[in-house]
Amino acid sequence: MTATLTWRLLRDLRTAELTDAGDTWHEVSNRSDSDRVRVDRAMSAKLRETQQSESAEAALGRLRRLSRNFQYVHGECGLVRTALNGLAGDLAEPQNRLKQALADAAALHFTVHEDGSVSYPAARVGDLTGAEKEVPGSSVRGSSRLPLEPPGPGLGGTSPLDPGFRGFAPLNPNAARAQDVADRIARAVRSAREIDARYARTLGGLRAEKGLDVTEATLKDVFRDTADVRATAGRHLGAGVPEERSPAERKKWWDGLSDEQRQEYLEVAPDLVGGLDGIPAAVRDEANRTYLPVLMDELSRRGGEDAATRLDALRRIQDRLRSPSDPPMFLLGIGAEGNGRAIVSYGDPDTAKNVSAYVPGLGTRLDGDFVDDTMKRAQDTARGTRRFDPSSASIVWLGYDAPQNIDVMSRGDALRGAPAYNQFMAGLTATNENADPHVTAIGHSYGSLTVGTAAKQSGGIPGVDDVILLGSPGVDAQRATELGVGADHVFVGAADNDPVTHLPSRDEAALGWVVGGPSGVLVGRDLFDVGDDDVYFGKDPASEAFGARRFQVDDGPRMVAEGGGFDAHSQYFTPELDPESANNISRIVSGRTERITTEEHR
Repeated sequence: MTATLTWRLLRDLRTAELTDAGDTWHEVSNRSDSDRVRVDRAMSAKLRETQQSESAEAALGRLRRLSRNFQYVHGECGLVRTALNGLAGDLAEPQNRLKQALADAAALHFTVHEDGSVSYPAARVGDLTGAEKEVPGSSVRGSSRLPLEPPGPGLGGTSPLDPGFRGFAPLNPNAARAQDVADRIARAVRSAREIDARYARTLGGLRAEKGLDVTEATLKDVFRDTADVRATAGRHLGAGVPEERSPAERKKWWDGLSDEQRQEYLEVAPDLVGGLDGIPAAVRDEANRTYLPVLMDELSRRGGEDAATRLDALRRIQDRLRSPSDPPMFLLGIGAEGNGRAIVSYGDPDTAKNVSAYVPGLGTRLDGDFVDDTMKRAQDTARGTRRFDPSSASIVWLGYDAPQNIDVMSRGDALRGAPAYNQFMAGLTATNENADPHVTAIGHSYGSLTVGTAAKQSGGIPGVDDVILLGSPGVDAQRATELGVGADHVFVGAADNDPVTHLPSRDEAALGWVVGGPSGVLVGRDLFDVGDDDVYFGKDPASEAFGARRFQVDDGPRMVAEGGGFDAHSQYFTPELDPESANNISRIVSGRTERITTEEHR
């Protein structure tokens, strides 16, 4: 603890000098980054193109070393800048509290001494007989402990039963006020000392040895330094994030930041903005790419089977990000909470005229299957849609916990996921640069219930023009009109051999499965559902009673007779297995709904 920080030093501290120093470090950081780019793109590139010799290779080695040096200086100077800005921001609060206490002392004609003690003047007060007496003044010392409950009767030596009772002499009313001022001064100074010591340790850790040779291992230490600065300045950075505001307000906040402030978030606290709805897609992508190795490191240290599963999935995502992608890949969100979080877009959703956001369902979690299969569905949709309109982007949104098997399906996961999905969609609306983008919500399997639940919330799904329901066990609605976009804008793909689309209502399910197991589901429905149009979560979206537009899909292999299992439930997006369904999805997402091929309702 920095004991030399007194109340006078805290009062007179000019926090602007700290931020001015941070600006200077920022200039050095930017200059180093520019120099690195010049070395990589001009000097090294030109040397590779024009010369091939041992001396040229030696020169390239020195240039690579120089580039690493500039990269290191860029990163470390940026961290110093952030730490200084954080120190200024964190010291402002105790400084303000101190100044208010000093102002109160001046107004009461108290004297604050060098050691923080407070003297108060004499006062005339009435005694028990009504006669006035002058009570002398005195001095009190402050305590830096948090304030306790105010003393009641019998406390503080004011009762005959209390030790040290001094009789019924009248008390100086200034005493309690002076004690309050002294305590506030002491607490402000203690808080400032703790802040000062914390930042001193962090800034000391950023000091490099003289003549340091920056190696690849040294660059990895930047992650450690970043974590230290984040732990110290995190409160300063986190306090500015408008988490409770709407996505539109968050975009306005981000747009209003300076370039320096944006870089602080991207370099030091990328997790604070990487998943923030309303932040531009390119910014979220950059933040999440920066945060990805940090999250992977956390999972590797956590241990356990679940952490290992998510870590493997994140490594696969990282590999995909490092490879060329068609369309370009944007990482809009990652997280380890619940069953894992990942939001991936193929194509830039901020510039695309057509944007779809697909919610996966039953059994989905952050694992290898998500990367290999679920993400591929979004990519296939993006590629298919771009054949109709190149200005298209397709997103897979794993921003909630889907049930992992049919036995645990309930509305709970959808009820929790729907508000988060609506927030995400509101963010897309806020950041898309087109005047009137065409937006499609896609729900597959249990994800269709999540989309349906989101659509039924007040105001519906923000910005959505069309809704696609695939392999749906129901959407907790009796009519397509309940989804807020009009029945003509609700589209359903339901394969006849998809068992999830034939699940009986929950009241019928138990007896249906008891009668015939999986193959007896339809028996239960036929016995208790005369119209044959009820499923697990309400009316069958493919039924005539529901009133949506059913488009043509392949029936898929039968579950039992052809050993298809759940294959018919999983091929809606896949052009290799169900080209008609994949094409119809692409036609809807691109706004060419008049070109879909339809089939009769159930």
